[in-house]
Amino acid sequence: MKQINLCIDGKEVQVPAGTTILAAAEVAGKKIPTLCFLKDINEIGACRVCLVEVEGARTLSASCVTPVSEGMKVHTNSPKVRRARRLQVELLLSDHEMTCPTCIRNGNCELQQVAEDLGIRDIRFTGGKKNSAPVDRSTPSIIRDPQKCILCRRCVSVCTATQTVEAIAATNRGFDTVIAPANGRSLADSPCVKCGQCVLVCPTGALIEREYVEEVWEALGDPTKHVVVQTAPATRVAIGEEFGYDPGSINTGQMVAGLRALGFDKVFDTDFTADLTILEEGNELLQRLNNGGTLPMITSCSPGWINFIEFFYGDELDHLSTCKSPQQMFGALVKSYYAEKYDLNPDDIICVSIMPCTAKKFEAGRTEMSVTGNTPDVDYVLTTRELARMIKQAGLNFNELPEEEYDAPLGISTGAGVIFGATGGVMEAALRTVYEVVVEEELPSLDFEFARGLEGVKEAEVDLKGTKVKVAIAHGLSNARRLLDQIKDGTSPYHFIEVMCCPGGCIGGGGQPIPTNTEIRQKRIDATYQADRDMPLRKSHENPAVTTLYEEYLGKPLGEKSHHLLHTHYTKRRRK
Repeated sequence: MKQINLCIDGKEVQVPAGTTILAAAEVAGKKIPTLCFLKDINEIGACRVCLVEVEGARTLSASCVTPVSEGMKVHTNSPKVRRARRLQVELLLSDHEMTCPTCIRNGNCELQQVAEDLGIRDIRFTGGKKNSAPVDRSTPSIIRDPQKCILCRRCVSVCTATQTVEAIAATNRGFDTVIAPANGRSLADSPCVKCGQCVLVCPTGALIEREYVEEVWEALGDPTKHVVVQTAPATRVAIGEEFGYDPGSINTGQMVAGLRALGFDKVFDTDFTADLTILEEGNELLQRLNNGGTLPMITSCSPGWINFIEFFYGDELDHLSTCKSPQQMFGALVKSYYAEKYDLNPDDIICVSIMPCTAKKFEAGRTEMSVTGNTPDVDYVLTTRELARMIKQAGLNFNELPEEEYDAPLGISTGAGVIFGATGGVMEAALRTVYEVVVEEELPSLDFEFARGLEGVKEAEVDLKGTKVKVAIAHGLSNARRLLDQIKDGTSPYHFIEVMCCPGGCIGGGGQPIPTNTEIRQKRIDATYQADRDMPLRKSHENPAVTTLYEEYLGKPLGEKSHHLLHTHYTKRRRK
């Protein structure tokens, strides 16, 4: 590729043709502030904070969209550049709701950080007509606050390009511009799948998770309630980032200790029901293969993905596994098996989930997710970020917490349950079990390398002692759409498909620490597989607690009781 030579702040730099000034400046060791820029997703030069001075140009240039040219001389910190950047940020602040101390993003807000880096101490403008659009609290997952929006359009880009949902867009013009669903609708009245990817990329507090911290504190303080908590696989490789650990740190034991210190009566692991999911889902796949059932069968663990297929591909719902997600399996068992085993009234049990996901909040409230009929199986869902806030509110020093173990029996799990957190993990966990059940031989290697990595769609053919099974893996809804279109037009060659709503899988969920980008996702994935390797058991069908559960309570996979507790149905939704 042709190389371009240019000079940035007096430093000679050589970069490939087509490189932007912003990327070239990074090579030169120069940091240019940005607000709207989102690599490969939102490169539109809208915020004008990344302006630079190019010798010979009549005006300042937006570095995120301006390609380099041979011999170009760029100044990133000239008086003209500094004045322009300060002016632009002051104008943004003049139309911004200045409630920083009470904002959920205080201390982790890009607008706040840019203002600090530019040394802005006063705002010379009172602003024009401030955005008066109301706060949208219509969903149990996401809150949209237009008064904190800076119109960067990152959320629009990720919703449109990455997820292909198009639930929100820029509407109206001028001071009346607002990022919202079409025709003034609320998020609840739109095809929003509640994935929270918009929350991850929002530079301010304009899009945040619906918080249930106070409700959980109230439950913990009620002596009449037995409060249990489950933690999703992806939380253990991300929670540490909220306390200064590097991305990819594994903090399982400290997280358990923190939860116990907060006052939960039992600290359990969603990995337990991830193992259980493999037993149910694996047997469901074998049943479909042997009895002419609907193929390909598609995993149903990701609630954002379930919302998507219900909205956009409602005629293909028969392809979904009927299994509930591990979160909901866990809640159902807590309110039935666990309650009976320990002589507890299900109505007195509060089940809390710690999830990397905002869509899980919506899932917990689905009407079909109640085995007792009186209370939801999962009462409250907290994101990884919300758990970190609770730990800080309690005055716990996370970095000094001892490593503790989960409680039995619903805290016993395998490495197969752990890898549910990464894209391809459900597929790999399923194949570890299905292979050994069908072939009746021990796997020579537990690592299915084809299932790993961040490629949008991965595929392979697995030989089960003469039975060839074609499988595919997709993460991010734009990639899922590719596979669904094949199913819709009758050209899909696959038997089994794993879909995860969020890029990277649950490790990149909408409730994970901010920032979450490609590099951080990869580090969390690497940590997930390290956690798997560290487990004494790595196959779901070898989980002794799951074996006991079937012997004592469920009977067998796909049996009458497991069908009642662990399986569900999905509903075609009307798009308005």
